[in-house]
Amino acid sequence: MELLTPGLGLVFWMTLSFLLVLWLLKKFAWKPILESIKQREEYVSQSLEQANQARQELEKVKEDAEKILAQARREREEMIRDAQQMRSRIISQAEEDAKKAKQRKLEEALQEIDAAKQNALKEIKDTVAELSIDIAEKVLLSQLDDKEKQKKYINDLLKNANLN
Repeated sequence: MELLTPGLGLVFWMTLSFLLVLWLLKKFAWKPILESIKQREEYVSQSLEQANQARQELEKVKEDAEKILAQARREREEMIRDAQQMRSRIISQAEEDAKKAKQRKLEEALQEIDAAKQNALKEIKDTVAELSIDIAEKVLLSQLDDKEKQKKYINDLLKNANLN
């Protein structure tokens, strides 16, 4: 039973040792321990605050990155749209130029054809005139062999000349 109920001397010395240890702790260790705990608490709170700031900065960076990506997408789409419009303009301009060139070539060909036609008609008229003169000369030479026919022909020409 002695183990269950401590003696009065043991309780006294235990209390005295406890108070001595408590006084020594209070005198030499309590302030450094409290300061260490306070510093640790401040370090933890600063670390938490820095972590919050880093998280906020990370969120800002993410938002900025999303804005930059959205802006880049808009610019890319605008560049693609501009390129498509430019391509359409270039194609339509090329088509117009081709039509104009085709029309110009057609007009030049028509002018050349018309000039060739006029030249051919002139040549035909000249040839017809020459042939007519040759035929008329031969006909007149054959008809005007005698003097009577010549006089009659001259009189007919004079009558016709007066009528005109």
